[in-house]
Amino acid sequence: VCACVPRVLRISKIPGAVGPRQAVLVDRAIYISGQVGIDPSSGQLVPGGVVQEAKQALKNIGEIRKAAGCDYTDVVKTTVLLAHNDFSAVNAIYKQYFKSTPTGTTYGVAALPK
Repeated sequence: VCACVPRVLRISKIPGAVGPRQAVLVDRAIYISGQVGIDPSSGQLVPGGVVQEAKQALKNIGEIRKAAGCDYTDVVKTTVLLAHNDFSAVNAIYKQYFKSTPTGTTYGVAALPK
């Protein structure tokens, strides 16, 4: 029986989740819902394409991590869903945020919400 009690994180500095939660903290692990490049002030995707969207998504993730008391150095795994073959562009943005790139998986998908 797990003695860990999941704690739902609600961060007002980022857009609300498309699903039920932005993030859940369990013991010392954070599970973050999918983040897209939505500007919290407008509720819309940021203009400029995949590079600007990736930057905004990572900023949003940074706010979640900050609320949980950690930062990008604590990330051990990521999952990225790309609508187009923009792996190189997104990987370049990742290198600006992660000093040591975490392990990750990238999927090409045809359509996503938002």
